[in-house]
Amino acid sequence: MDHCVFIQTNHKQIVGALVAEYALRRNSQHNDRFDVRIIHTRDYPFFAAREGQLYLRDGVKRTWLNDDLQSFTPTRFMPPELMGYQGRAVVIDPDIFAVADIWELLSRDMQGKAIMCRPRSGTKGIIDRCLASSVMLLDCARLTHWKVEEQFNELFEFKRDYMPWICLRMEDRDTIGLFENEWNDFDRLTANTKMLHVTRRKTQPWKAGLPIDWRPAERFRLFPPVAWLMRARRHLFGEYALLGKYKEHPDHNQTDLFFGLLKECLEKGIISEAMLREEMKQNHVRHDALQVLEHTPDLAPPGNPPLKLSAA
Repeated sequence: MDHCVFIQTNHKQIVGALVAEYALRRNSQHNDRFDVRIIHTRDYPFFAAREGQLYLRDGVKRTWLNDDLQSFTPTRFMPPELMGYQGRAVVIDPDIFAVADIWELLSRDMQGKAIMCRPRSGTKGIIDRCLASSVMLLDCARLTHWKVEEQFNELFEFKRDYMPWICLRMEDRDTIGLFENEWNDFDRLTANTKMLHVTRRKTQPWKAGLPIDWRPAERFRLFPPVAWLMRARRHLFGEYALLGKYKEHPDHNQTDLFFGLLKECLEKGIISEAMLREEMKQNHVRHDALQVLEHTPDLAPPGNPPLKLSAA
């Protein structure tokens, strides 16, 4: 099929990826027109081959850890290869959940652009000119220069820096168009949201109470002493030491959306209770997930807004 949605994941985010896949199918009226595929890092040995090696990230040499929460991010650039450099693809992170019909994005006029996405928010978007590659619409025939294994290895040869790569600063800006922010809504769920991105990792709803297992940035252009402290923490105490625990999401609607989708996945056998319990045991899902599910309201049927939301 010449249209496909790809969801990236690793072992830590597989529940999110399965819920994301279900949300795409649940909320589309055009399921016969596109495929959905999960890209799992375990299926690509070049990730494991670099375990423990130094790579370049924002000008700092860091250790590559496949156990990090976001070790899947280089696979964002894999869809054109997997599509044989033909057709259309959308690629999303495993913490992004469709509440609209993805076909609307997959089939839109790209006006000759190779990539469509949105800007990052905050200082990353303003100062670093960083584009959000966490959701991209791709014209695969125009991206024959994306060769992920080769370019991933360049990180460890210090020929390529992770941040310019992931922020799309290495692409010709004239080949990139922008779509509406609602297709990648950062921790914002309104009646206008088309895909919710639970992007603040510390408040991902299915992680509350677990020890943090992702590594913060170590470069802060607005106040460099913070970076010095973060590097000192890592060197003295370890990668995840003193980072605390995941918190509850401040918007209960976003928690209700995720757990409402998860409840339907359990009812339909997409995710089994045994799998969920194992993910809880592995500290990939909050330990009280089953109790949260008991108190989660049902979502509205497909074809309707899943929750009562304002447009603000």
